[in-house]
Amino acid sequence: MKHIKNILGTMLLTAAAVVATSCVDDTKLLFDVEKPASIAGMEYLNQYDALKTYINSSANPDFKLGIALAASDYIAGGQVTRLANSNFHEMTAGNAMKYASCVSDDGTMNFGTVENFVSAAKAGGITIYGHTLAWHAQQNNKYLNSLLKDKEMDGDPDEKIDVEDYVVDYSKDPYTFWKQAPEGVTIDVNTSEGCLEVINPTPAEQNYLVQYHTADGLPTLVGKEYKLKMMIKGSGKGRLSVGVGPWSGRAEGGFDFDTEWKEYEFAFKAVADGGHVMTQSGLFAGTIQIKYVKITHSESPAVEVEQEKVMRTYQDGPFPFYVMGCEPPVIDGCIHFVPTGDWSQFFILPGGENSLEEGNYVMYLDLKSSKDGDGVQLTMQNGWGGDAQSITVSVPIKAGSQMVRLNLPNVAGGNYDVILKPQTCDATLDLKSVRICKVVKMNSIPLTPEEKKDTLTWAMNNWVEGMMKATTGYVTAWDVVNEAISGGGDDGEGFYPLQSSASASAEDAKNNFYWQDYLGSVDYVRITVAAARKYYAENDGINPLKLFVNDYNLESDWDDNKKVKSLVHWIKKWEADGVTKIDGIGTQMHVSCYANAAIQKSKEDHIVKMFEIMAKSGKLVKISELDMGYIDENGNSVKTENMTEVQHKAMSEYYNFIVKKFFEIIPAAQQYGITQWCATDSPNSSSWRGGEPVGLWDANYNRKHVYAGFAEGLSGK
Repeated sequence: MKHIKNILGTMLLTAAAVVATSCVDDTKLLFDVEKPASIAGMEYLNQYDALKTYINSSANPDFKLGIALAASDYIAGGQVTRLANSNFHEMTAGNAMKYASCVSDDGTMNFGTVENFVSAAKAGGITIYGHTLAWHAQQNNKYLNSLLKDKEMDGDPDEKIDVEDYVVDYSKDPYTFWKQAPEGVTIDVNTSEGCLEVINPTPAEQNYLVQYHTADGLPTLVGKEYKLKMMIKGSGKGRLSVGVGPWSGRAEGGFDFDTEWKEYEFAFKAVADGGHVMTQSGLFAGTIQIKYVKITHSESPAVEVEQEKVMRTYQDGPFPFYVMGCEPPVIDGCIHFVPTGDWSQFFILPGGENSLEEGNYVMYLDLKSSKDGDGVQLTMQNGWGGDAQSITVSVPIKAGSQMVRLNLPNVAGGNYDVILKPQTCDATLDLKSVRICKVVKMNSIPLTPEEKKDTLTWAMNNWVEGMMKATTGYVTAWDVVNEAISGGGDDGEGFYPLQSSASASAEDAKNNFYWQDYLGSVDYVRITVAAARKYYAENDGINPLKLFVNDYNLESDWDDNKKVKSLVHWIKKWEADGVTKIDGIGTQMHVSCYANAAIQKSKEDHIVKMFEIMAKSGKLVKISELDMGYIDENGNSVKTENMTEVQHKAMSEYYNFIVKKFFEIIPAAQQYGITQWCATDSPNSSSWRGGEPVGLWDANYNRKHVYAGFAEGLSGK
């Protein structure tokens, strides 16, 4: 299942093209020309009729020969329309009937193209194969994820809850803070216990002789009330003294601990901004263990709070990021910008370190300026394309040290580069850190798994109902679920599990929406099948509805067809409720013809095995997306422009093999059809097999050798 992009064009045939090879619209020339040998060698293609004429209708009355195309090209009524109507019984829209093509960011659905496509198909006397109702790719992720956002709760405005501002968890975080102690005292993380461990064999004369920071870089603000929470256990009873704040002034207290793990709490009002947690325990002899340190404050559950998402500091040395004409060095842990009089900008955080989900954010810049400054801006943008979101805000600059807070509302989500733009400001700037926090409402809670399933069940039903209304019963066969089976892992029964965000790559997990994560591996398909049958019947669906599960790599030789075996296994699980019925299996077959004879033989053998497995399943069988490239002896894909006649003929033989084996192995009652995915060769600019010889016609709609192999396979020759 891939995009069809510019594979079907609207180029008209020229007289020269007609001379060169046979084509859809053969026209006899009124004069004779001497033909080169290469052209004469293709004249035999003129003898072939339109492809659908090679179907034995008496032996295969229900068989449909199909072509994939862009719905808009067919609606236009030009050469693509004539080619489809002349050669095929059925067509598949490349993208027009997919979720992302019909559903907008706010959930409204537009089926205008689908409705026009159906009307044009009716006029042309050709059927439509629906593609596709459920899939994890080409979904409107923004809308679907918005359905799963946290729900707001009604709360008592006088009720208070603790909100975490800062956490050091020593089960995960190393100890990197300041410490001082006499010889023989150890202060470090015990990784096996998952805690900070302080071991003092003998008591010191004064408590402060063993002192250490247990937290640093606090976000506390002067005058605001907080709580310090620490999980502590000792080898005996003792006291831990603490001070919270910078060296210039701290709120002080302490905890009386014992030999059991307990969370201790110290409420304080910050006497200065920021600072650290100073901890002293010189008078205690033995072992003190600290699991975590937290700073919290109390808020009404209805207020907005800031949750830290990204924190970036800098190491002394050259400028650490991509240079945009300005590369200030890092000195004393700060990006040190000295104005030159020229317009200036520089990265302070790259997108690879700043992945943000949709929402509202604030950014804190810890910086120092030599003087008051004007004209400084900051831009945060999701990439560099024309459709990339870009947010630019002014940065107020005052002389001295400051913590600048910037509002960044309505972030769409993605990986955001952050660029500081002093422009022509003449102040020297030292940037110590960047901190980005998401602004969230504390009166909201996540949906339960049951609520998410219920919400997405509604969304699936709403989508399927809309599509069935748009097609008014004319589309009687569908890819009900597309590409459900993963290509790795084990479901516990020796088969591949379903695809999911957990098993996908980071990029796929970000770009796709895995319905099965929320609906479940079994109910995902059952819910979609039930919706398809219900809304088809309610919208003038009279003829029997055929629902297929479509997937790729079912002919795989590297795992001995494990994927098609897994698909058959899952179909049995989906149908085990006695209600769900899957009518057929679609095999995509985006194959390649190999110059290496051993590899080619293996590919052919496993195509045979695939057909045998599908035949045994008793389900209808459809080759849903057939196309072919060519791989040379060195394992390289050969571009159309470099193909030889020998290679073209090898591809023709392979097409013949695939089509013949389909009819030989699949019982007539199970033969739903074959759909050629690419009518013409793919342009170099295409996102799908760009520049490859994937068509039955070339880019000018001239027949190729593979046309003959395909036609003879259909006729059984």
